[in-house]
Amino acid sequence: MRPSLLDPLFAPVTTLSGVGPKTAKALDKLLGDETRGARVVDLLFHLPTGAIDRRPSPSIVDAPVGGIATFSAQVTEHRPAPPTKAKAPYRIIVEDETGDVTLVFFHADVRHLLQTMPVGAYRIISGKLELWDGMRQMVHPDRLLDPKLAAALPSIEPVYGMTEGVGPRVMTRIAAAAAEKCPDLAEWQDPAFLAKSGFSSFVEAMQGLHHPPDLKAVEGDTIARRRVAYDELLASQIALALVRRQQKKIAGRTTAGDGRLRQAIESALPFTLTGGQRQALADIHADMEKPERMLRLLQGDVGSGKTVVALLAMAAAAEAGRQSVLMAPTEILARQHAERLEPLAAKAGLKLALLTGREKGPGRARVLEGLANGEIAIAVGTHALFQEGVAFRDLALAIVDEQHRFGVHQRLLLGSKGEAVDILVMTATPIPRTLSLTWFGDMDISVLAEKPAGRKPIATKAISSERHDEVVGAVGRAVEAGAQVYWVCPLVQESDTLDVAAAQERYEALREMFGARVGLLHGQMPGRDKDAAMAAFVAGETRILVSTTVIEVGVDVPNASVMVIEHAERFGLAQLHQLRGRIGRGSAASTCLLLYKGPLGPVAEARLTIMRETEDGFRIAEEDLRLRGEGEVLGTKQSGSPDWRIARPEIDGDLLAAARDDARLLIERDPHLESVRGEAVRSLLYLFERDVAIRLLRAG
Repeated sequence: MRPSLLDPLFAPVTTLSGVGPKTAKALDKLLGDETRGARVVDLLFHLPTGAIDRRPSPSIVDAPVGGIATFSAQVTEHRPAPPTKAKAPYRIIVEDETGDVTLVFFHADVRHLLQTMPVGAYRIISGKLELWDGMRQMVHPDRLLDPKLAAALPSIEPVYGMTEGVGPRVMTRIAAAAAEKCPDLAEWQDPAFLAKSGFSSFVEAMQGLHHPPDLKAVEGDTIARRRVAYDELLASQIALALVRRQQKKIAGRTTAGDGRLRQAIESALPFTLTGGQRQALADIHADMEKPERMLRLLQGDVGSGKTVVALLAMAAAAEAGRQSVLMAPTEILARQHAERLEPLAAKAGLKLALLTGREKGPGRARVLEGLANGEIAIAVGTHALFQEGVAFRDLALAIVDEQHRFGVHQRLLLGSKGEAVDILVMTATPIPRTLSLTWFGDMDISVLAEKPAGRKPIATKAISSERHDEVVGAVGRAVEAGAQVYWVCPLVQESDTLDVAAAQERYEALREMFGARVGLLHGQMPGRDKDAAMAAFVAGETRILVSTTVIEVGVDVPNASVMVIEHAERFGLAQLHQLRGRIGRGSAASTCLLLYKGPLGPVAEARLTIMRETEDGFRIAEEDLRLRGEGEVLGTKQSGSPDWRIARPEIDGDLLAAARDDARLLIERDPHLESVRGEAVRSLLYLFERDVAIRLLRAG
């Protein structure tokens, strides 16, 4: 049961003063999830992204031009817009003994300004001070305060991530109110580490982050942020340690085959396995033959051959008379896996079936019957594989493709369809060692660092969107030469707020030029339409596939040799690398064109430079972390599991190592966290919502 001390933090945001239904709805969109609305704890962890210095200047002449300025001045004149110029702004002149400033208001509420800014009154004014025709002016000041209310203006004002319907002042006020709800919790950190690190208490750290004493308090690697980041790392490492312990507690089953089915499949492959693939298979087979359950991560760059390793692992289970499943995050990828693996499985006499949410009627019934009686040795599908009503005769191995789409929570559920099921999860997103330890500390890891022989390098070029017509011409020539082309856009339809390319619009424009040779694929299409679009491209009926990032994961069309990514500056490095990995899978030379709209910022320019320089996914992953910058806070739905709120991706190894060691010692000394410190740690796990750990502790 959650400690009652934490109940105020897990109450709805409507329990905060001034948060009504309208504001709550906006916060639900920003901070909540699909199953619940925003809570006070969500606001507590919605930390400032920066701060504004509103410390007052001694006089107008001392106020900084070009930045935020705060000063005291007297209202001396109102200048209404001339009757002949209806769109002209309303102006108010304020001055002190050193100079004057013109306050500019467009679409002004004149009556309100006359009431709040009467001539002769003194006001504290804060906002961006600029020069216009050599004169100081401030357009729509942020603050206009009576000097009696000076205390209401913070010297350092935190800046938060915003959403439509909640203004900056409201967000600042309710975030501060959430921080006030944070109780003084018992200390869960190791006392020696606490003293060595110079950390304050958790509540003091949170108060310091929401009420920054200076600009540096919300910038970069501050003591307060490190304190809370360490708490989150510690909560996650305790959860992973408990999962690991649970896996070791559950007895496994030996799954040992004779190699005959694996040999049949390997003989049918049109290539030779790499050294990395053979080593990964040796690791997996050794795990499967042990009496303990396997929990292993197979990490490899795009095109490194993870799927073949998965098939051979499933064949090993079939040699022992047991079944396997391969779960993919999308229906497109699941169907592609089934189509590619079925002929190879058939070479070994293995029956493979597909099961997704779209399979209905007699076809679905036949698959369910085949899984239940053991006739089907390998099932490929989506989450539908683990729904109620799906039963296996003897499930030995569960494989999850694209592990970064799933989490620790799902890992514990995978074995529920069989007795002592071995778990193999795969990711094509290269992960630096630090993040591997953070996200997958409960798992053994195998890495495929090389690509199969015959893969040709991909020529990558960054091209300004001003040369769009040249790119279209080059695509046309490539199509005439027999190539197939992916054209990726960031949106499905045109946006009124974002100046970026939309797939529907691009599809229509290219269709006018190239006719029926152009296809369209995006996530909002009905499933059958997506299948048809993909099938037409695979068969070569369409030569250009205009798509959103729905093709990012796993899609494999060997004849596709050109990739155009519009607004490449808006994509992260990992996503650009995944998209580029859709080409270069056949014998033809391949080209990736990164269309960007200038001028580029330094980070976007660095991303495109790295993409041109290397195809090494592991180097790209490291560079991606470096470019995110020290002050960037992970969103609540960061790739991988669990959800990260505070800890940054480039958190230094020493802090992570300390959290891992502390978690390990805690579990060794107090397995059920029943000591005084253990009780505090339980509060930590509830605070950061490490539900897996909480369930395991409840189960004993």
